[in-house]
Amino acid sequence: MYDHYSFEEAAAYQIELAKQLKFQPLDKIETIAGADISFNKNSSTMYAGIVILTYPGMVLKSFALETYETNFPYKAGFLGFKEVPALLKVWELIHNKPDVVVLDGNGILHPRRMGVASHFGILANHSTIGCAKSLLHGKNHIPENVKLKTEEIKNNADELLGFALRTKINCAPVYVSAGHLITAEKSLDIIKNCVGNYRIPEPTRMAHNIVNDFRIGKLKAGFHETSAPLTLF
Repeated sequence: MYDHYSFEEAAAYQIELAKQLKFQPLDKIETIAGADISFNKNSSTMYAGIVILTYPGMVLKSFALETYETNFPYKAGFLGFKEVPALLKVWELIHNKPDVVVLDGNGILHPRRMGVASHFGILANHSTIGCAKSLLHGKNHIPENVKLKTEEIKNNADELLGFALRTKINCAPVYVSAGHLITAEKSLDIIKNCVGNYRIPEPTRMAHNIVNDFRIGKLKAGFHETSAPLTLF
């Protein structure tokens, strides 16, 4: 999908995509998804997965898995070009779409406001949240070492881009930002409700674990209801 893009072309495309961003309230949420990618080093195969959980109960309902071939390189600021095509392929397997999707990466907390969550959100035309493990862009003060404490992240123009969220004491924070069709404040509220006993919130943590099982052959491609017998996997 993007293998022919240079980084200069990719950056220009991100700027054009960012013009389509919309931020609006998201009120009724009953299901939430987590999306993640796994791969083997030096391989062109992306193992992609989307898990669907109840909200706010965090009970796994179903998941979808698929592979995608790409040679677009990993580079900071261009994650969407590597991962979004694979995730869109998985998205097509899900008939009853979740109310919101959390991606393991940034939303508008990005030099061109086009992290993987915003990129996916626009192409899928769906509400998305970015929850990244590292700070890519913006000025930040580290939150107090208390669970669920936050600090705003702003750019040089003093615009709010997202939040640093302490999900677990004595651990580095995660970085939450709106992707598309949701507000920054609502994104933070939702992620706070997804925090369990781990640094990574449950939707992307579960997606990470399931996609890794898919990559090593424990699970098969396709859409799976969690009530299905394990022998079907």
